[in-house]
Amino acid sequence: MLQKGKLDNIKKEMERLKMNILGMSEVRWSGAGKIKSGKYEMYYSGAEHQRGVGIILDQEIGKSVKGYWPLSDRVLLLKIAGKPVDLIIIQAYAPTTTSSDEEIEKFYEELEMAKTQCKSHEPLIIMGDFNAKLGEDRIGNTAGPHGIGKINERGERLVEWCQTHDLVVCNTWFEQPARRKWTWKSPGDGSRNQIDYILTNERFRNAIKSAKTYPGADCYSDHVPVVAKLNLKLKKTSSNPTNIKLDLALLKTNQLIREKYQVSVQNKFESLGEAEEIEKQWENFKEAITLAATEEIPRVERKSKQKWMTDEILELMDERRKAKNNDEKYETLQNKVREKCNEAKEKWINDTCRDIDLHQRSTPQIMYRNIEEITGRRTCLSTGKKEMKGLEALSSEANVSLLEADKKKTQI
Repeated sequence: MLQKGKLDNIKKEMERLKMNILGMSEVRWSGAGKIKSGKYEMYYSGAEHQRGVGIILDQEIGKSVKGYWPLSDRVLLLKIAGKPVDLIIIQAYAPTTTSSDEEIEKFYEELEMAKTQCKSHEPLIIMGDFNAKLGEDRIGNTAGPHGIGKINERGERLVEWCQTHDLVVCNTWFEQPARRKWTWKSPGDGSRNQIDYILTNERFRNAIKSAKTYPGADCYSDHVPVVAKLNLKLKKTSSNPTNIKLDLALLKTNQLIREKYQVSVQNKFESLGEAEEIEKQWENFKEAITLAATEEIPRVERKSKQKWMTDEILELMDERRKAKNNDEKYETLQNKVREKCNEAKEKWINDTCRDIDLHQRSTPQIMYRNIEEITGRRTCLSTGKKEMKGLEALSSEANVSLLEADKKKTQI
């Protein structure tokens, strides 16, 4: 996710494949928080450009989010309001096979902590890169017969944990062709394995209608997305109205808008009746000014992609996706994407710096806005901590799992 243009690339693929929730491992963003990007919002939890997990939702699913809890740079929990019960989603990123046993056990302790926040009657989805092989043999009611290869030591540890909590590994229970099973391609020898999984509780397994990979999706990653479809009704949470941000700097820079605003304020003042109470006079005065502003001053434009992203780059990304089966052409196009991203971002930074210098004295609002944009500040959240008492928030790229939904039912 540190690569230039990666977030826009992922959103483009989510929209193309009609997916509205995406879990990611190895995000490599620092800290924990939430950002909005066009029609999507992303919750993330990471360390200093290492490891990290994240969940991206479209704006419809985002309306149902009750809270999120960043446990570490390997575990992130999201609570979504549902009917009649809530849905718990946990994004996980397990240590690699070369990690020590202590690191593995620490990961499962964090996963255990997250799992305890799910009530027995609530549907639970745990998704992510578990760096474990489960093999193609059925293991009780935990793993199905549609895996790949042979189980390894990390796979045995995952099965043990799943059996302890009555969890099933969804993408091993649906018969699919081999190309719809593998989730990771080794950069070295090109071998393919299944190490990314979607887990759910046993009592909820019938709500999972299918689970398979999408090898045609492309975000320049050695992983491919695992997609499951889930039937679940969601409900929107009650929230405060969104604050409208007006482009007040235009009152200084745009004479036409300034004159229209002045006329609107004057007309509204003339129509005000006399009020005996000072408090009432103030309320009328404030309402007139606010209403005139919302009518005549445009809102601050919120773009759905990085301000430096161009249609040319997005078209190159799409061309790269279509060349996934041609390694030489794919790498050539990736180099072009990287080059164009670097050029576009450098040009945007230079132009923005000139704007900062231009507006330093005349319009400081624009100057500060440009500074915030160029530094890329993100907002950290503590939303919903009251919902789950006793759970402490700890600090902390790949396409792992995607969820689809309509207004009445959700498909993972």
